[in-house]
Amino acid sequence: MKDERVLVVGASSGIGREAAKMFARDGAKVYATARRAERLESLAAELAAEGHPIATGTSDASSHESMVALARDAREKLGGVDVMVYVTGTNTPNRAMARLTREIWNELIEVNLNGAYSLTAELLPAMREARKGHLIYVSSISGKYGDVSGAAYQASKRGMFGLALAIRQEERQHGIRTCVVCPGLVDTELMEKRPVKPDAETLGKALQAEDVAEIIFGVAKLHPRAAVPELEIWPTVI
Repeated sequence: MKDERVLVVGASSGIGREAAKMFARDGAKVYATARRAERLESLAAELAAEGHPIATGTSDASSHESMVALARDAREKLGGVDVMVYVTGTNTPNRAMARLTREIWNELIEVNLNGAYSLTAELLPAMREARKGHLIYVSSISGKYGDVSGAAYQASKRGMFGLALAIRQEERQHGIRTCVVCPGLVDTELMEKRPVKPDAETLGKALQAEDVAEIIFGVAKLHPRAAVPELEIWPTVI
């Protein structure tokens, strides 16, 4: 990945943070972004101490304007974007239809799906011109199989498939690839959004953020002739 220009959205914690580290340590030019500036500063300091400086900036995936500005900032700071990793996402404890309000529904769709669309639409013209680009979206097993994660979460994560697969069909002649990564249970801060947090025994069997980050990193390192449209990663014993 040396000198590849990588934009990681949702890099302040969990999967995004681990992915940003892997790209930077492999020589990529990384722009890490999220809402929490202090988390990004600590990530940048950690990597700088290792000799792997990265660029950081705050962004809000729920805002179309913020995603448009992010695409512009990434072009300015990196000189362009070769790989985008969209790993930001949210859920709600009020996920059951009996409690799910329109406001909560809209919040999840904005962050999990609309933000991915807005950013992608801004990045695609330059990728077409360069005739290269890799768009990696972190969805969820919940986007493929029914579970208890809630209608808004499942709809937004399933929507990522439609977005990514359509882009692949439309843009592959321009050298643009897409991948949807679908993890099972991962022990990240998103667990705090559950109505009841899994017990310690269950979390002990869950995937760790670095497991999913390794998948993202591996897909990104593939030769341009190879594409992985979708990929599932499950805990072994759950």
